[in-house]
Amino acid sequence: MHTDPLFYRLFQERPALAFDLAGLTVPDPSAYRMRAIEVKQTAFRLDGVLIPPPGQANAPLIFTEAQFQGRPTFYARWLAAIFLYLYRHRVARPWQAVVVFPDRSADTGIMTPYESLIHCGMLRRVYLCDLSNAQDLGFNARLARLVILSPEQAPAEARALAAERDTTADPLETLDLIETILVYKFPQRTREDIRAMLHLPETDLKKTRFYQEVFSEGREEGREEGREEAARALVLRQLTRRCGTPTPQHRKRIQALSGSELGALGEALLDFRSADDLESWLASH
Repeated sequence: MHTDPLFYRLFQERPALAFDLAGLTVPDPSAYRMRAIEVKQTAFRLDGVLIPPPGQANAPLIFTEAQFQGRPTFYARWLAAIFLYLYRHRVARPWQAVVVFPDRSADTGIMTPYESLIHCGMLRRVYLCDLSNAQDLGFNARLARLVILSPEQAPAEARALAAERDTTADPLETLDLIETILVYKFPQRTREDIRAMLHLPETDLKKTRFYQEVFSEGREEGREEGREEAARALVLRQLTRRCGTPTPQHRKRIQALSGSELGALGEALLDFRSADDLESWLASH
């Protein structure tokens, strides 16, 4: 399950999640807005920068990252990008860095030059496995935990979250996120399986963006290819945010990719800076 783009979307649509997971307190976390920012004249890109609302000079800038594959150079590269950003933009406000791992095995360890950032609390590491049996979690943290729950535990928790969606600011967006997580967790399940898993009438599901983008009846044409269509839709959204709207030719080639190729593209696009990167990747696959 390629999860980094999924967390990109979670942080984008629910910025308060980063604060909940890291135990940080600010006056209005939901007012933050996430941006993907390229550090000019370098190969660095910051995928998750939570920008404080205007008028709050002392509110911290939050750098977020989700790491579900162990990368030995992750800390060095990420922190280099952060400090370059702080220098280039002459940032005068406080800042925090929050990285989310599924478990400790995905954390390859921080190198000595950067350990002081952990000791002083400026860099916080969140291991979702620590939430597995936690009680009294907030709604956002439970959404994040759903990503790593076992296949046996996930359906019941998804139903509980769906039942509470009306208590959130945007019930349809909440349901959409739950559905997307389930499709990633259960790649062989069909739309009907997901609907049955959530114990929801089809009329509710048809209102969500997830259904309209991935499972609309006109696009299904009798097929039950839920997982690949969901992955394809998510990859296209991420490409649009990073490189601009894909051309019809690019869309056609992406539509022809297999499930494994989609997963590879989903990981590769984290380093894309322009449509030329997409063209190069497609040419080599």
